[in-house]
Amino acid sequence: MTAPENAAPALWQDGWYRFARRLDSPNFGERPQDAQVDLIVVHSISLPPGQFGGDEVQRLFTNTLDWEAHPYFKSIEGLAVSSHFYIRRNGELWQFVSCDDRAWHAGASQYRGRGECNDDSVGIELEGLEGETFEPEQYEALTDLCAGIAQRYPIAHIAGHEHIAPGRKQDPGAGFDWRVLRASLAWPAASFPA
Repeated sequence: MTAPENAAPALWQDGWYRFARRLDSPNFGERPQDAQVDLIVVHSISLPPGQFGGDEVQRLFTNTLDWEAHPYFKSIEGLAVSSHFYIRRNGELWQFVSCDDRAWHAGASQYRGRGECNDDSVGIELEGLEGETFEPEQYEALTDLCAGIAQRYPIAHIAGHEHIAPGRKQDPGAGFDWRVLRASLAWPAASFPA
């Protein structure tokens, strides 16, 4: 049986979000058999730090970054990381790993009484510098994405990298306005960091 001509395409297919530009990363693994994807982790990233608009983040997540292209890259040479999503300053959305799989975004982490947050979270990177502010377009894209993720997975919590790896990570930092996201999503206060 075929879908009617006017039927909307599915929002998700095998963990890939319809509204994101897909660029597959090799840096992922299977989630544990009993994983319940109930956490969204918000990060910030820019490469080199504080520079926006290039394709260095995409190259980092796909293991194609030229380590010689900038002095800072030597300090992260060989790093194999990924995130499920990346939101540019203009709100453009990229996806690197199926949300059905485990992206390598959290590192050593603990939240809501569980460790290894990569196992049961979706990672979202915002193009930005920790502690600095983010663009309205990014909040809009982030809100839509979080709502879309919650339609597919039993999301109960959303936190920053700084909340799941305190002392080790500081992103997205003081410039990220949790009040804006909370008001836009209208999720219970208990879903957000204290």
